Amino acid sequence: MRLHRLDINAFGPFGGAQTVDFDELSAAGLFLLHGPTGAGKTSVLDAVCFALYGAVPGARQSGQGLTLRSDHATPATRTEVRLELTVAGRRLEVTRQPPWERPKKRGTGTTTDKAQSLLREYDAPAGAWKDLSRSHQEIGEEITQLLGMSREQFCQVVLLPQGDFARFLRADAEARGKLLGRLFDTHRFAEVEKRLAERRRAAETEVRDGDTALLADAHRMQQAAGDTAEAPLPDLAPGDPGVAETVLSWAAVARSTARERLTVAHCVRTAAAAAHTEADRDLDEVRELARLQRRFTETRERAARLEERADAHREAQQRMERARKAEAVAPALDLRETAEAEHRSAAAEEVRARAALSPEFGDAGAPGLAAAARRAAEELGGLESARRAERRLTELTTERASLDRQERADEEALQDAEGWLAAWEETRAGLRTHIESAQEAAARAEQLAVQRDPAGARLAAARLRDQLASDTEDAHARVLAARERATDARAHWLDLKEQRLKGIAAELAASLTDGEACTVCGATEHPAPARKVDGHIDREAEEQALAAYQRADEERAEHEQRLGLVREALAAATAEAADASTEQLAAHVEELEREHARARTAASGLHAARERLAHAELEQERRVAARQQAALRTAARVSRREAIDGERASLEQVLTQARGAADSVAARAAQLEREAARLTDAADAVRTAEVTAERLKDADARLADAAFRAGFDTPAAASAALLDDAAHRDLQRRLDVWQSEEAAVHAVLAEADTAAAAQQPLADLTEAERTAEAAARRLQDTASRQDAAARRCTDLDRLSAQAAASVRRLGPLREEYDRVARLAALAAGTSADNERRMRLESYVLAARLEQVAAAATVRLQRMSSGRYTLVHSADRAGRGRSGLGLHVVDAWTGRERDTATLSGGETFFASLALALGLADVVTDEAGGVRLDTLFIDEGFGSLDDQTLDEVLDVLDSLRERDRSVGIVSHVADLRRRIHAQLEIVKERTGSVVRQRGVR
Repeated sequence: MRLHRLDINAFGPFGGAQTVDFDELSAAGLFLLHGPTGAGKTSVLDAVCFALYGAVPGARQSGQGLTLRSDHATPATRTEVRLELTVAGRRLEVTRQPPWERPKKRGTGTTTDKAQSLLREYDAPAGAWKDLSRSHQEIGEEITQLLGMSREQFCQVVLLPQGDFARFLRADAEARGKLLGRLFDTHRFAEVEKRLAERRRAAETEVRDGDTALLADAHRMQQAAGDTAEAPLPDLAPGDPGVAETVLSWAAVARSTARERLTVAHCVRTAAAAAHTEADRDLDEVRELARLQRRFTETRERAARLEERADAHREAQQRMERARKAEAVAPALDLRETAEAEHRSAAAEEVRARAALSPEFGDAGAPGLAAAARRAAEELGGLESARRAERRLTELTTERASLDRQERADEEALQDAEGWLAAWEETRAGLRTHIESAQEAAARAEQLAVQRDPAGARLAAARLRDQLASDTEDAHARVLAARERATDARAHWLDLKEQRLKGIAAELAASLTDGEACTVCGATEHPAPARKVDGHIDREAEEQALAAYQRADEERAEHEQRLGLVREALAAATAEAADASTEQLAAHVEELEREHARARTAASGLHAARERLAHAELEQERRVAARQQAALRTAARVSRREAIDGERASLEQVLTQARGAADSVAARAAQLEREAARLTDAADAVRTAEVTAERLKDADARLADAAFRAGFDTPAAASAALLDDAAHRDLQRRLDVWQSEEAAVHAVLAEADTAAAAQQPLADLTEAERTAEAAARRLQDTASRQDAAARRCTDLDRLSAQAAASVRRLGPLREEYDRVARLAALAAGTSADNERRMRLESYVLAARLEQVAAAATVRLQRMSSGRYTLVHSADRAGRGRSGLGLHVVDAWTGRERDTATLSGGETFFASLALALGLADVVTDEAGGVRLDTLFIDEGFGSLDDQTLDEVLDVLDSLRERDRSVGIVSHVADLRRRIHAQLEIVKERTGSVVRQRGVR
């Protein structure tokens, strides 16, 4: 892996855009990253780690997210890190942007943008970059796969934090194990230990459970045997020797005793069943005798009641016979009533018509009234010419008044035209000025209309957004309520269903019929069917509850669908309205509307002003023409007025003779028309009354003849004998009921078995029922004892089989437990066979630590001029476990001592050697990925000049095969020794990067 270029923008202490060219720094092989404390040296390494893994190293992980952003950056500048590198022969570019708060594009306040990532690869043949992925997860997996290291391994191998390795040298075995476990991913061996321990516990639990289950079966067999057991079950505990044999032997004796009890119970039940059958047969015979005796007694009582109602029955029969005879007179009665009604109506009409006539026609007959009507009609025909003269006189009067009005109107028009024409020039100038102002307002209104429509659309979207926000809350509340109702309805349905299942026997018993087979047991006799208790739940109630639950569930689904639609509409309205509030948009739209309304109001008069000018010009022409025509009409009206006055005088003389005493000819004509109509109506009414009187007389004669033929003395007697439909049906029903009752009584009294039963002594049903119930109880008791004995045998057989199976299963389980327990103790370091008490994971880590110590010793001997050597120690620390000890061998003294005894400078180059050795081992573990760029962080200030030279020589040797090493330090002496430098300068506006000493 080689780093080429790092671009930082608004990250950590860097307020602006900064660039680090690693290609130039790597050309020198060894370069120095220095700067004052807090300038941002470590932030450069953080940026590299953040670009690769999307997170910063170690304890600085809490600085992710918005806190990675520089406090010196401007609000509009986004935090971004871009790293260009080559790994596995591929040139890649990784860009990371953490989430950040930016100012809103519309309105006030800030909004948070999501984190973004981009991975690109350079296509050499095409000479361009191509996008690979924008997914955080995909980019992380790709980088981890190419590097072969996790973020924690990368921070330990490439960034080499010396403080961590100094603590590693002084740490105990447990702390070293945690660090090495994270770097070498040995958790799988810990999982093996954990898995073996779990299997040991599981096997132990199975063995104990097997013993417990066997003893539980034995206790259940003891409970099942009850008082039939000849000997009690021995007191046993899980793990006791001989548990299986003792339990199986005792079970065999208990089963034998239970079978003997079952045989005795079967014989007793057979005898009780025979006695119960005999008692039921006797009870059926007594019940039948009691039924026949009750039937005979009830029939005799019915016959007595019929005899008491015999007179009323004969009277009803006579009444029905008279009604049938009267039905022959009914048509004549109907005809007479119709004739009488017509005569009364005609007589009343005659009285009314005569009341409207003058007294001279009070006693006149129909011919006299008709003659008077003809004379009035003839006089009315002679007034037609007078009517035409009267209409002509009215027309002349109207025309004379019209001429007077025209004369007055012409005079007013002449005066108005003169006055209007006098102000014409001034009016024309004002209208032209108004047209020019309206044209300017129309242009302004068009400009405002362009601004108004988008603003109005945003305001409508904002109002819809506010309304939908409220609707969303309401819809959410309705969804919660609907869910609660659906849950309650479902619980209610399940409760009813459970109650119905408990009382299902009563429903099945309701359909039982004596003699028919039961659908459950097949029996044809049903001595004690179950009865429905109060509050019984039937199928209909259960189905109603189910339907209510389904309706509630459908309502819940509908409310959830509506909530989804409202939320979608809210998102669309929010996107259209942006971030502006409804009040701001409303104020803006209102201001635009007011300005537009004022402009439109001013512009609206443009067309009207133009029309007024055109109309005014036309009006000027019209006024001039009207003044001339008014003068001509005045001259013509004088001759016409004289002709009208002469014709009116001649018509007045003719009309005076025709009107007579009336006010007008029309009044006289109306008087004659009313008189002729009244006379005609009176003549018709008199003739109709005479005709209906003849019809009434004829109807009376026919009715008397029909009543005599039907056998009635008078028509009134026949009318009284008639029955309406309701009375006829009631009388017929009473006759039919009496006849049916009489036939039923005679039929029952004629039955031979009923008469024979009446001759026998009264049946004693109570005693027979008591005897049958006692036999049933005896049968039920013996059946219960037999069933209990059968269940006891069945339970003992089943439990004995379970016990035998448990005994067979326990053998292999105990062997498995012994084998797994030995392996788990060996892997956990608690077995006597594990002399060093070393856990499996510690054993693997010890091998890795031995490799790290060997790789570190190569560089430590060179740094210490051959004095020190790092070795792995497997000795136990006190009473603890062994495997992760680390010692240093001093060649000057020949003694081996703990690394915690090293001085400060010795600890530095020992930890540096350890870090470099660990980097080599982890690199090999990761698949041999070449690391061309390394960073070493601090620690050089504790070295003397000679040791510093030796350390730098070791680091300089790392440049072999084009490898570069960056040293992070603020030691001044290093700036003189290392020419290629990357300086971090701390300024008030944020740190900046400067590269020095590079070509």
